[in-house]
Amino acid sequence: MPTAQKAATIKALSDQLTRAQLTIVTDYRGLGVAELQGLRGNLRPAGAEFRIAKNTLTTIAAERAGIDGLAGLLAGPTALVLAYDDPVQASKIVSDFVRTSRVLTVRGGVMNNQMVTAPDIDTIATLPSRDELLGKLVGMLASPMSRLVGVLNGPARSLPYLLNARAAQLGESTEAAAAD
Repeated sequence: MPTAQKAATIKALSDQLTRAQLTIVTDYRGLGVAELQGLRGNLRPAGAEFRIAKNTLTTIAAERAGIDGLAGLLAGPTALVLAYDDPVQASKIVSDFVRTSRVLTVRGGVMNNQMVTAPDIDTIATLPSRDELLGKLVGMLASPMSRLVGVLNGPARSLPYLLNARAAQLGESTEAAAAD
């Protein structure tokens, strides 16, 4: 690769590492082209990408991005999963793919400039996604209001039942008086 092309690759990779909320370092040895395309297709809607890069260029890009410790994970064929939007969703996709393919292995990664291990990434994958957390938050905020509405509507709902019961009671007492 010519030097100008290497410099452009390092700059692009450095920008991607800076933007990524989570970077997962993987060993893709033994993965077929169809499997790679499938994984890339699954990651794209989650705001993540799967990128294969040379270890030396990745090390230089990580240093320029201010990420320490990434060089220790770069040995052998290396691919990066760069999660820009939702790190939980990307880690779920990668963990599921690792379980099903048994070829891709996770070495570790970086989340918010802190090193994470492969078990940490599996733990991140078990967390609820951002959308699920927002849904729970909305439910928690709406719950007291819906209970208040239920309490306020309670007397209004029971009034017809109360009037029917009183009418039935008066009807029984009228029938009993007429029978006497």
